[in-house]
Amino acid sequence: MQAAVRDRYGPPEVVDVRDVDRPIPSDDEVLVRVHAASVNRGDLDGLRPKPAFVRLFMGLRKPRNHGVGLDAAGVVESVGAAVTRFRPGDRVFADLYSYGMGAFAEFVCAPEKAFEPIADGTSFEDAATLPHSAILAVQALRRRDGRTVGAGAKVLIVGASGNVGPFAVQIAKTLGAEVTGVCHTDKMDLVRSLGADHVIDYTAGDYTTTGERYDWIVDTDSHLSILRSRRALRPKGTYVTLGGSTRTIFQALLLGPVISIATGKWMGLLLWWKPFNPADVATVKELIAAGKVAPVIDRRFPLSEVVDALRYVDEGRARGKVIVTIA
Repeated sequence: MQAAVRDRYGPPEVVDVRDVDRPIPSDDEVLVRVHAASVNRGDLDGLRPKPAFVRLFMGLRKPRNHGVGLDAAGVVESVGAAVTRFRPGDRVFADLYSYGMGAFAEFVCAPEKAFEPIADGTSFEDAATLPHSAILAVQALRRRDGRTVGAGAKVLIVGASGNVGPFAVQIAKTLGAEVTGVCHTDKMDLVRSLGADHVIDYTAGDYTTTGERYDWIVDTDSHLSILRSRRALRPKGTYVTLGGSTRTIFQALLLGPVISIATGKWMGLLLWWKPFNPADVATVKELIAAGKVAPVIDRRFPLSEVVDALRYVDEGRARGKVIVTIA
């Protein structure tokens, strides 16, 4: 079968599509023929590990795991003897973060618990946008203690036009929030179309200096100091970052708890992230079925052009999700 693999760290060009052995499911595993996958910022962070210290877990000099791609949607091809939830022909999707990745391939194989059924009426492409990004958006709008965005809250989504941002904007609106999105100039119309009440062009202004204060800030890829971001929070406000530069991640880990205790403004990294948490998957499926949330797909690339797809996202050109079509 054809699959995207990498043998070293580096830019998207280290990825190569080549023939590899088709996996054989063990007793508790499901083999899925992939129809669509989607590109995530997490895929790029794994290619040239960011933050750098994650090499301690991924492999210091080269990656231990050669598969590429988190999100997959397709049809069950075969199942192991102990599998009870699925049978051949079922439509399923998954976030393979915890299962070796490898979504950019003709087939993927993972334990039964890795997959969830695709809702009737949802295409493979739409399903492939959801596992990583939509779940991150749901969890970024809910703290570890269960506190979430309330009706009338002022919410700021930084990176509102990328992978997670469009979902976060729409979900925050379903919670009754007044939403401001931050994005590049040429993506402002997209963010408005998602329902954002206000849009800030980050090339023309810094949201920490506008004088506006927010109850909740979701920073999808932080580059500003956490001390600067604090200025934009209201008392008892929440700032959640999903990632960013090594410097900003360490600030969120080390300074966040100190700021939270000293000021009463909660600030930190999304450490309570649960990849493809079934309860949150159900929430996303309900929102989509109700027409309250819709995936935003920018472009599609065949598997043979997966490097171009990764580069397109890496360069910040994507407006929403980028799909890799397989079957």
